[in-house]
Amino acid sequence: MDETKVTTVRMSAEQAAKLEAIAKVDDVPVSEEIRRAIAAHIEERRSDEAFRERLRRRLEEDRVILEKLAQ
Repeated sequence: MDETKVTTVRMSAEQAAKLEAIAKVDDVPVSEEIRRAIAAHIEERRSDEAFRERLRRRLEEDRVILEKLAQ
């Protein structure tokens, strides 16, 4: 990991307890379980064609706005 960013995540006490139990069973820190879940979510989104289409539209909208700002 080259650079890290600290983020606070709020969750219910029940979610926290379940997450802690999973981390204990896997013998890793809770933060590692969170990183794993985030990585899995990112990969899931990347393979979702509807998401990819929304992403392409967003990129085009942002490109247009940035070009207008640059003028």
